Amino acid sequence: MSLRVAVAAPFKRNGTRTLRENEFVVALSLDRDWFSPDQAKRLVDVATEQGLLDRDGDELAATFDPAETAVPDGFVPDEDLLRERSTFERVLDALVADGAEKHEAVGAINARQRELGITIEAAAVVHARREGVDVSDLVPVARAALTEGEGESEGEGD
Repeated sequence: MSLRVAVAAPFKRNGTRTLRENEFVVALSLDRDWFSPDQAKRLVDVATEQGLLDRDGDELAATFDPAETAVPDGFVPDEDLLRERSTFERVLDALVADGAEKHEAVGAINARQRELGITIEAAAVVHARREGVDVSDLVPVARAALTEGEGESEGEGD
């Protein structure tokens, strides 16, 4: 399931929005037995890169309210969470978590990309927003992908 759920669990257990990094690692590796300590540290890095955690020295702060994130009974995060995911993958995950069928969402995003002539990341964000899925944390990344191509002539690099 979601990176957000895995990140939220230690904060929810402790009833706080901040934890020392070692507390977070212990919660995921020893208390929950979801990851090895090294994997839990990697999860901190991924969650920080994805904007779910802020790091200040040894302190980690959730950038969202963990209390509002459900951790389903029997939830066990997949090790795929430890790899860096593209903006497209992150938006697609949000759409699926909101109830969309994955193949239908991919098709709709591809159609939106063709229709608007924009990057796949921007098309995914536009589609998610039109579907009422909050992906506001990904808007700056999608916007940057759009502006990276400014000034290039059409067909360049083909």
